[in-house]
Amino acid sequence: MPDANIRIPEEAKARLAAIAAAEGLSLRAYLTRLAETLLTPGERAERAEKALAALKEWNGYAPTTAEEQDLDSELDRRLAQVGSQ
Repeated sequence: MPDANIRIPEEAKARLAAIAAAEGLSLRAYLTRLAETLLTPGERAERAEKALAALKEWNGYAPTTAEEQDLDSELDRRLAQVGSQ
């Protein structure tokens, strides 16, 4: 498998290498695992749709667009609150 060269700041590379080493992995192995486990925006959207469909089938939960926006806003507010502590 051919390698790819990615240009990132040295500080970012050092941080990733330290995280990888703490997990007993090389930087290459860590980045490979990271790429295999993170979801693309499309994959996240697909999972969200499936979760909503499962909730609707299981208990009838079917929020309106306005309710989803309210819930998203509340989640953002709570995350900002935790992040400022």
